[in-house]
Formats: sequence, structure tokens, C-alpha cells
Amino acid sequence: MLYNALTQMKAKNAGPGKYADGQGLWLVKRSKEAGKWTLRLVINRKRREMGLGRWPDVSISEARDRAADARKAVREGLDPITERSKHSLAPKTVTLEEAARGCFEAKRVELKNANARKRWLGLLEGHVLPKIGSLPVEEIDQHQIKATLEPIWHSKAETARKSLGHIGQTLKYAAALGLDVDLQAPAKARALMGKQRHQTTHIPAMPYAEAPEFYRWLCSFDHTAALALRFLMLTVARTTEVRLASASEIDGDVWVLSPERTKTGREHRVPLTQEAISVLSIARSKSENEFFFPALRGKPISDMAMSSFMKREGYEARPHGFRATFRTWCEEQTEAAFEVKEAALGHQVDAGVVGAYQRSDRLEKRRELMRQWSAWLLPKASKQA
Repeated sequence: MLYNALTQMKAKNAGPGKYADGQGLWLVKRSKEAGKWTLRLVINRKRREMGLGRWPDVSISEARDRAADARKAVREGLDPITERSKHSLAPKTVTLEEAARGCFEAKRVELKNANARKRWLGLLEGHVLPKIGSLPVEEIDQHQIKATLEPIWHSKAETARKSLGHIGQTLKYAAALGLDVDLQAPAKARALMGKQRHQTTHIPAMPYAEAPEFYRWLCSFDHTAALALRFLMLTVARTTEVRLASASEIDGDVWVLSPERTKTGREHRVPLTQEAISVLSIARSKSENEFFFPALRGKPISDMAMSSFMKREGYEARPHGFRATFRTWCEEQTEAAFEVKEAALGHQVDAGVVGAYQRSDRLEKRRELMRQWSAWLLPKASKQA
């Protein structure tokens, strides 16, 4: 039986061909200057061939050591070829930031729109990654999470809670990569930080009885923020939906919001009353681009434009609060069905099996409800618009 048959000189002088060193180790040369090492093994009664590296990069002694390790693995019941593949596929050191961005890319499809995607990664970029993002994700434990989130655990409770959840999702993603992470670290950190003292406060809303007088007052202004606020009240849409409203979204007397523009990730059709159409007509005559409510530089008005206007005029209520104003009015002043009231706000009310069969968005029923709401806000609105 051949054993250590090759020498450095023999390997160097040999031309193209196959040369046995013994115990299944072969030098396969494609030219006098280059070749590769292979090892023939019998694994689970099957003959296999395993590459051990290039010659002359891998010397004879190193090739023999690698061959000895492979034969030992076979004796222990392992498949050295499979084990090496697992090792080569195993991720290298991955930082928390790298894992978070990988997790974000994997979740991108689940996130409903651009704002949701921006918020998901923005939370970590704002409060977590600057502090511990450079650490290997396998080293993240409850103490590091606690030190990171404790400063905002009570003062910015919602932000801290969501950030903790995103850290948990990132660790699960890292575990799926095959990394040895502590999946319980977020729960342990929560236990260390204790119950949050912060109490959720609702966005201030105007009583529905005061809404008509406020709307009539709004009609005395013709600037963009006031027009946008009128349109928001008439459609009870979200602030971002209103400020990005464009002419291409209007289909007759219906405002069509694409899935990317809604919080639910579904298309939402908003029936427009005559008053709402009149407001859009005024806004369109003042706009020089596709947006109904542009700022001075042509971009849509900012998130704070309507809110700042109300605050500046001494009102405690905020634009988003008009959704609550409308919902309370619906409950106390109309006989509309629950599903119609919720659908008017763009909420998803048909889920599961019901959603599979009930595919109407109740547009006509919502149209009547919005007509009643418009009449409540300003009975003679069509004449004053």
C-alpha cells in the first residue's frame, strides 16, 4: 500500500496527470505548475471524492493533515464533505446592524407602505443602532438592551416598546441564519426595566357639536393649510393621505387611495361630497403641480402644517382628532351600521372567512354617510365653498 509516496520535488517535476500519495490522497495536475489535491473516501458505503485545496498553495504536509482529519471524521460516523459545506455556509461575524438591515429586507414585503418601512428601520436607527449596532449580534444580551432602551423606557414608552419588539425580530432573523443568539434577551430586558409608567394619551379631538362652527370659520381662509384641513374634515382621511393627495387619484366623485397610500395596505375609495369637490377645485386652481396641497417649493405640505395652523390659532384639538370627532358623531347622530362607520375611516372590518366572501367596500352606503356628515358640518356649504 502506498504511503507518503510523493515528495515536494516529485510533485514539482511531475507533468499533467494523477499521482497517488497513499491512503486515497491524490495530486491531480492539469499542468506542471498547477494542480489540486483530492481524497477518495467511502462514506455510507458509497465512494466519494473530496477536494482538499489547490497545489502548490496547499503543501503536501497540509494535504496529508487535511486527509487525516477527513478519514477520522468518517471513522466517527460523520460525512466530512457535508460538514465542510455546513461550515462554509455558516455566517461569519454579523453585527446587530447587519442583522437588523437583513431582517428589514426580509420583512419589506410585509410592511404595508413606504411610511411603515421608514418607521420600522427608523426606530432602530434612531435609538438602538447608534449605541449597540456595531456589536456582534451573538453578543447582544438583556443588559445591553436594557442600557440602550432604559433612558426612553418611560419618557418615550411607545417608541421604546416598538424598538424592543424590533430587536426581538432581528434576533429571530439572526437565529434563522444559524447564529447562536439569545432569543430571550428582549423578554429578560423587559423584566429588568419593569412596567412602563407612561400612560398612552389620545390625540386631542374636537367635540362634534363644535365642528360645524370650526368648519365655517375655516372657510374664511384660503391658504393651503386651511384648504387641506377642510378636505381632511370632509373625508376624515389621515393627515398623510390628505397632504399627498394628487389630481391623478380623483376618479369622478371618488378619491382612490392606492394600497401604498393606506395604513391597511389595501385600496381605499373615498366618496367625495359636493363640498369636498368644491374644496379640491379651489385647491387645484392654486396649485402649480400634481398635488392639491403643495408647499411653497412645490412639495406637499409638511406633516405639521395643519397641526401648526390649529395650534397657532389657539385650538387644542389636532387634525387627526377629527377622525374621532366623526366616529363619535356617527355613533350618536346616525343609524349607520358599524361596518359602514369603520369603513368610512379606512379601517379593515372584514377579515378571515368573512373577508374572503364579503368583497364590497360599501361605497354607496359610505357616500350617504359622508353626505350627512357634510350637511352636519355646514348645511349651506355648497353656497359658501
